[in-house]
Amino acid sequence: MKLIVTTPLAVVIEVDGVTHVRAEDSSGSFGVLPHHADFLTVLDVSVLSWHKADGAEHYIALRGGLLEVRGGQSVAVATADAVAGDDLHLLESEALARFRRQLEEERAARIDAERLHLAAIRQIVHLLRPEQAVSAFGRTPPVHGAIEP
Repeated sequence: MKLIVTTPLAVVIEVDGVTHVRAEDSSGSFGVLPHHADFLTVLDVSVLSWHKADGAEHYIALRGGLLEVRGGQSVAVATADAVAGDDLHLLESEALARFRRQLEEERAARIDAERLHLAAIRQIVHLLRPEQAVSAFGRTPPVHGAIEP
């Protein structure tokens, strides 16, 4: 089989001759062997492993993503971020630290964006209140259809 793992910016791995792939989705861990039925699933943040014909096991940490088996001969993974390595313990600590840092940065950015959004809404509501219009115009605004003195 062919295994390819991509991020939005790069092809992280592209390997031919893969005999077994193991990954994890919300239902748990699963394996893919050659001639597997076509398959599509959403992956959790996890470590994907694969074996080649020589029996060596390789690993890649994934920050979630999609896994697709096509024609029983191709396994493609699209993920936000991936870190490949052969030392599982080092990979887990390195990748987990990196993924946690990125998640924290994204969360902080979302919080800042929400604060700006709420401040803009408060300002719009503040300007649209009729009692605020008096101070903005220096007088009470005319009522539609009324004759002004």
